[in-house]
Amino acid sequence: MQLPPINRSLRIIYMGTPEFAVPALENLVAEGWNVVAVITAPDKPQGRGQKLVGSPVKEAAETLGIPVLQPTNLKDATFQQELKALAADLQIVVAFRMLPEAVWNIPPLGTFNLHASLLPNYRGAAPINWVLINGEKETGVSTFFLQHEIDTGNILFQEKVAILPEDNLGSLYEKLMSLGADLVVKTVDAIASQTIQSQPQDNSQALQKAPKIFKETGQIDWTASATSIHNLIRGLSPYPGAWTELQGKTWKLFTSSPNDQNLPGKAPGEWESDFKTYLNFQCGEGYLTILDLQLEGKKRMKVDEFLRGWKG
Repeated sequence: MQLPPINRSLRIIYMGTPEFAVPALENLVAEGWNVVAVITAPDKPQGRGQKLVGSPVKEAAETLGIPVLQPTNLKDATFQQELKALAADLQIVVAFRMLPEAVWNIPPLGTFNLHASLLPNYRGAAPINWVLINGEKETGVSTFFLQHEIDTGNILFQEKVAILPEDNLGSLYEKLMSLGADLVVKTVDAIASQTIQSQPQDNSQALQKAPKIFKETGQIDWTASATSIHNLIRGLSPYPGAWTELQGKTWKLFTSSPNDQNLPGKAPGEWESDFKTYLNFQCGEGYLTILDLQLEGKKRMKVDEFLRGWKG
């Protein structure tokens, strides 16, 4: 059976803010899709001078010559009128705010979202962090149509990716950003060619959640196993960093290696070092070798560099 031709004249509004949302926008434009506007967060003050800086998505949109809207309130009537006046056929959301129904229900073809997990698992604000923190071996990206409850709409497409032992938040973020950018284009192609088939999410399985990361999320509990602490470290590296208090200062730990053996005579949280090459912390089960860290008030450094200037 011959597929209907893809209508690339569809009017698309793209919503996103961080770097994660940039490749999908760039892919859509490269593939010839008609992105008529981008919605992103308002500029924020940054740096010592508190200069207003636009989001990565705003910068990409301006480079691509796409008009940008930056509403402070998505429920504002004036903004919603502006949105309706753009007469979009389809809206796409990647790493943006939760939308009110009055916004996601505007276009006739609906609004779909890209989420960085294999839904229904890891619904929430920080799926990439939590799959690592929980020691998962696989994750992926999902596209789904928006509905009332967050991250619960019918699935359109999913793509899986293995989580490697050496992956941390930074590396997995890059993989899913690229995978997601391709999946957004695949989803638009299917919607435009009227071949899309959605499936309800299966809520019968035990589901993990992905709540927002707070400072206290990253505090290390040394009574946990070395493997659990190692996964916490990789799930928060390079940002915001897992941390512990030692000698009255905050230490951020970015890279580690778990060992299932115990350090002789050491209680959880106690450490040993030759002050040249290694720094080991006893955990509830096993010990953790720290490879990369940052002491409060200092720069991030490899452990051997750190040890040369630290005498315990």
